[in-house]
Amino acid sequence: MPLKATALIVSIIICADTLGAQQVWNDPRTRDLVTRATERRASQIADTALADYKATAHGYVTFLAQFGEGFPEPPKIVKADELGLEVYWRAPDLSKQRIMGRRDTLLLPTDINYHRDHLGIVQNNFRNIIRIGEGDEVRDVPHPLSAAGLEAYDFAISDSLQIRLGPRVLDVYEVKVRPRDDRQPRAIGAIYIDRETGEVVRMAFSFTRAALIDKELEDVSVVLENALIDGRFWLPRRQEIEIRRTGSWLDYPARGIIRGRWEICCYEVNKGIPASYFTGPEIVMAPPAERAQNPFPFTGHILDSLPPDVRAVTDEDVQKVQEEARALVRSHALARSRNFAFSARQLSDIVWFNRVEGLGLGGGILQRIGAGFAVAASGRYGFSDDQFKGRGALEYRTGAGSSLALAGLRQYRDVSDEPERSLIINSVAAQEFGSDYTDTYDARAISLSGSLARLGWRPSFELAYERHEPLAVHAQPANGKFEATIPALSLHETQVTLGLDRGASLTFGGFELGAHLSASAIRRAAPSGLEPGDFLRPSVMLDLQKPFGSSRLVLHTRAAGVFSGDTLPPQHLVYLGGPTSGPGYDFHEFVGRGGVSQRVEYRFLAPFVGIPLGRFGHTPATITLAPFATAVWIDRSPAFASPRQGWYQSAGLGALTLFEMLRLDVARGLRDGRWTFSVDYGRDFWSVL
Repeated sequence: MPLKATALIVSIIICADTLGAQQVWNDPRTRDLVTRATERRASQIADTALADYKATAHGYVTFLAQFGEGFPEPPKIVKADELGLEVYWRAPDLSKQRIMGRRDTLLLPTDINYHRDHLGIVQNNFRNIIRIGEGDEVRDVPHPLSAAGLEAYDFAISDSLQIRLGPRVLDVYEVKVRPRDDRQPRAIGAIYIDRETGEVVRMAFSFTRAALIDKELEDVSVVLENALIDGRFWLPRRQEIEIRRTGSWLDYPARGIIRGRWEICCYEVNKGIPASYFTGPEIVMAPPAERAQNPFPFTGHILDSLPPDVRAVTDEDVQKVQEEARALVRSHALARSRNFAFSARQLSDIVWFNRVEGLGLGGGILQRIGAGFAVAASGRYGFSDDQFKGRGALEYRTGAGSSLALAGLRQYRDVSDEPERSLIINSVAAQEFGSDYTDTYDARAISLSGSLARLGWRPSFELAYERHEPLAVHAQPANGKFEATIPALSLHETQVTLGLDRGASLTFGGFELGAHLSASAIRRAAPSGLEPGDFLRPSVMLDLQKPFGSSRLVLHTRAAGVFSGDTLPPQHLVYLGGPTSGPGYDFHEFVGRGGVSQRVEYRFLAPFVGIPLGRFGHTPATITLAPFATAVWIDRSPAFASPRQGWYQSAGLGALTLFEMLRLDVARGLRDGRWTFSVDYGRDFWSVL
C-alpha cells in the first residue's frame, strides 16, 4: 500500500472567529469536545480499520551540560546518540520498536546510561497512565484524555485554528489542561483536537512537582505531534522530550539536560503483523547480523547532522510548554521542595589563593521563604589579610527566571573587564609561583539589582552606593615574589548600571552570537586629591562563532572606555593584557581610558592519541588546534605612567585536548612583546571554576 501521509501542518491560520482571551473552564462545549476525544482515543485502539502499522523513526538523544549562575549560556553537548528505529504497532495496544542503527559521539567524559524508553518514541500519545524514564522520572500521571483524566483535570478551549492539508481544511481546537489538585501527580499544558472527529492532533505538556519521582529533576516537557495517514488515521509524526536536572544538595550552577527529538515517517498500514512479533521488551536492539545486513541509512557525521538549535538554552516548543505550565498552576506546584541549600557560585568561592588574602575559605547558604522569595548569605575569610568579606541579600525570582535582589556586601573586586585565566588555575599559579592575574580593590556596597527573563536579550539593572578602599599584598608565594596591587583611590560613589545580555544562540549566516553590553553612570563624591565628578563607563563583549563541519571560526571582541573630563580613579580604567585579552604581553600591560581587544581564531581537528578513561569513556583520537591572532588598542591614561598606546598585535597557536577541557597556548607579541606560554581549563568551564 503506498504511503498517503500528508505533513501535519502546512499552514496554520487563526480563524476569524478566534476565541477571546477569557478562558471558560469546563463549559458544556469544552466538556463535550474532550469527552468525544477521550472516547475516540479509546475506540481507535479497538478500531478494526486500523489493525497494525509499521513505520521508521529517526532521532537524536543528546545529553548536555549547562554552567554559570542563572545559566545564561547555551548548554554544551556532552554526548550525542543518533538512532534509527523500526516501529511496529498492532491492535489493541501492542508496541514494538527495534533499534536498527545507533551511533554516538562523546564530547565530555560521562558514564550516563539512558532509560530504555528514552531510546524510542511514544505510541498512541501515551497510555492511560503516563510513565517516563521507566517510571523513575515520571509515573502515576493520569492521561488527560482518559476516564480518570476527565475527573482529574479542568479543560478550557483557548483557540480555534485551521489546518490546511492540501485541498482539505481541518478545524482544530486548542484545549488548555490544568489539574484540579496541583498537589497530585498531574500533567499541565495543551491538547489540539480535531473538532469534527475528536482526534488528537498535538499534545504539549509538562508535569506538577508531585509527578516527578527523581527529586533532582527541575522539569520534564513533552511535545507530541501526529500526522494524518491514509486520510484517516492520526499517527505519530514528530516528538520532543526535554528532561532537566540539577543537584539537590548544593545550590551550584550546573545542570544536566537530556533532549530527545524524533521524526517518524514511511508508514505501512495493515500489513498483517503477527502478535508473536511483540513478545519481550518493547524497545530492543536488533541482532548484529540483521543490523549489518540492513544498516540504517545515516548520513555524514553525527555532529554535522544534529539539528542546528540543539544547543539552544531551551527549544522554542519546549519553552512554550514551560511557560504554559507556569501560567496554569500555582508556582509552588512546579517548584522543587528544596527550601534550604548550601550555595557556591563556583569552586573558587570555597577555596582560593591570591596575593591579598593568601589562602581563603568561604561558602554560602540559600533559604527559600516562599512565593519566589529567598534569603541568601555568603562569606569568605583570608588567612593572610585576616579580613572577613561577605554578601547578604533578599532575592525574588519568578519561575521564568526574572529576578530582583536587595543586597549588602563587602568584596575584593577585580578591575578586569575579562578574566585572563580561570580562578582555580590562578590560585595554583599564585601560591606556587607568585603569578596572580587579579587586580583587586576593597568595595563595600548597598545595591538593588534585577533582570528580566523570557526575552531574546536579557535586560538588567543595578543601582548601588559604594565605598572603595585600596588593598595591599599580604601573602607570600612558595616561589618568587608578588607584584604590588593597583593604587586604587579611597572614595564614595553612586552607580547606575544598565545591561543587556544574550546567551549564545543562532543568528544570521549560521553564526552563534553571544553578547554582553553594559553602561555605568557614576557620580563620585570627593576623595582625597580629587574633585567630585560624573562619568560614563560603557563595556561591550561579543562572541561570534560559526561551525564549518568539524572546524569552527571564533571571533571574540572586548571593548570598554571611560568618558569624563576629570582625572579618573585607577579602579575605573580599562585593563588589558594577558593570555585572554593580549597574549604575548604581560598581565595588564595595557592600561588606559579606553581599550579594545579583538581575537580571531580558527579551530580544526588533527590526529592525536586517544586516552582511555575507564567507565567515563575515552578521549577522541584527535586534538583541536587553534591558530589565532589578537590585536589590542589602548588609549593611555595620565593616571598611569604606562608607555603603551595605540595598536599591539600578537599571534599564537592553541591546542585543546581531553575533551577540550584542557587548553595550551603559545603566543608571541609582535610589537615589543615576548613569547608567552599558558595552560588552563577550557574557557567554557571558567564560570564554575
